[in-house]
Amino acid sequence: MKRRHNMRFGAECGEDGSVRFRLWAPAVHQVEISFAGVKGSKPIPLERREQGWFELTTDAAGPGTLYYFRIDGEKEVPDPASRFQPRDVHGPSEVIDPNVFNWKDEAWRGREWNEAVIYELHVGAFSEAGTFSAVRERLDYLAGLGITAIELMPVSDFPGRRNWGYDGVFPFAPDSTYGRPEDLKELVQAAHERGIMVLLDVVYNHFGPEGDYLGSYAPQFFTDRHKTPWGNGINFDGDESRVVRDFFIHNALYWLTEYNLDGLRLDAVHAIVDDSTPDILTELAATVRSTVGPARKVHLIVENERNQAGHLRRTAQCQPRAYDAQWNDDIHHALHVLITGEKDGYYSDYATRPVEQLGRCLVGGFAYQGEVSLYGNGETRGESTEGLPPTAFVSFLQNHDQIGNRAFGERIVTLADPCAVRAAAAILLLAPSPPMLFMGEEFGTQSPFLFFCDFEKDLAAAVTAGRRNEFARFARFNDPDARKGIPDPNAEQTFESSRLDWSVIAQPDHQHWLAFYRRLIRLRHQHVVPRLSSACKIRSGYSSHEDHGLTVRWEFSDCSKLTLLANLGAAPLSAVTPPNSPIIYASENVHEDQLKLCSMPPWSVVWFMEP
Repeated sequence: MKRRHNMRFGAECGEDGSVRFRLWAPAVHQVEISFAGVKGSKPIPLERREQGWFELTTDAAGPGTLYYFRIDGEKEVPDPASRFQPRDVHGPSEVIDPNVFNWKDEAWRGREWNEAVIYELHVGAFSEAGTFSAVRERLDYLAGLGITAIELMPVSDFPGRRNWGYDGVFPFAPDSTYGRPEDLKELVQAAHERGIMVLLDVVYNHFGPEGDYLGSYAPQFFTDRHKTPWGNGINFDGDESRVVRDFFIHNALYWLTEYNLDGLRLDAVHAIVDDSTPDILTELAATVRSTVGPARKVHLIVENERNQAGHLRRTAQCQPRAYDAQWNDDIHHALHVLITGEKDGYYSDYATRPVEQLGRCLVGGFAYQGEVSLYGNGETRGESTEGLPPTAFVSFLQNHDQIGNRAFGERIVTLADPCAVRAAAAILLLAPSPPMLFMGEEFGTQSPFLFFCDFEKDLAAAVTAGRRNEFARFARFNDPDARKGIPDPNAEQTFESSRLDWSVIAQPDHQHWLAFYRRLIRLRHQHVVPRLSSACKIRSGYSSHEDHGLTVRWEFSDCSKLTLLANLGAAPLSAVTPPNSPIIYASENVHEDQLKLCSMPPWSVVWFMEP
């Protein structure tokens, strides 16, 4: 089976063996194709078309040809829609024919979102090899764990040998350090063979600071009317923005069709500024829904600090109108405060009533639904989630941000009592919202996950200084000398220390963690997932006890009832009222005699299911 996405951008192989090259360069007079590494070849001019387009169809190129676009007879630049950059961001682009790859997963139609148990990973740090092929070798392990979706941090081509991926500058090109395009396709196909979805993190709010040549020939791609943390905004709503919008919409369709991915997670959409109607997020989702669906189950997830619940609304049949879910930072922050006691930075918004906020997250998604955020300078944050199912909110105890944005990239097991960590994990893995693990969490790894990159010298120094200054708001880093101890993102050792150490998994303590996670995920698939098919009809409520006790109840459409009792403190909890229902899970330190006396030991969780 062949899969390809026909784009109006870049290099497209024709069935007759020719290649069509196309570039939007409204600020220049002449564009030529320059073939790299071909002795004696002369640049071939592209024909100027309307509205800033240049185009050429030629037999002088084919699959594997390396090429640049030559601008006004001088500067050679890679293709912004390159399908592959074998020599990194400043090197030539390679013509890729997607029809060369033979897909064998034509029967795959995806999985329902309510079945999602997500495993986020960074391809480069997941293994010693740091490749797509090395991820493929671990798929049986992930399937045995009970994972139904892997989420890849961004893989679009970035500068250097190592990067989180959010500094990518070629949105259509898998980074060459991870492998070739066919290696990523092999990974997707192998995952589907094991019933595992593959989601990809994509970045539509900015381009990275090194290797982006768009501004030199298409400055209309950007606008100074909108500002982002990275500089001028992307022009989604001004003059000539139609091409810009199409570039990113095509990118979403490209990953979902040509690579047969099961979904996309859109990074930091709160940093996308678009005053038009419909905005780019709405148009992108609508195009994906009408183009890829309904034969396939494709999922769209957002990261959005503003908690804009409007993106998550459902139809009368409980289907997402636009986006399936949002990463729920609120539930992470509330749990983190409870089990670590940390209250610096953004945790200050969860410092006074974390149990109440956790309860609200478990039944209503966001803790902040229009309340004032003190950390946000007294502005209100969030929208009402009324009518949204719990499946609209992805829960996690760890992810790349919440680990890697710490100065020293510490894992939660190095910050909190292991009993507290297990209690928090037991809550998230059996609550109705889809849970997400970060690579290595399931076996209690203590390997840090630090922020790392590999920029050119001057930019590298600026990034290192900027990274360290980000922590000035935290009490322990008020002193500039203290900030000098924060690892240098550009140092190779920073990346190497972030690689998962799989050898520790054989040790008894790590085996205990792994068995714990496997058991909880198995219980989730057995007791919770089958009841989520009518997620919009779930009724729920919660109550808190003292300052560390929580009771949460969910009633499903089949009239079964799920109840959580939790003691999220270091002292025993009294006066709890367990339901008269079978226990499906209890922390190791819980004894039935205690429950009969309406008491729970420190850091303990009990789950009940009434059929």
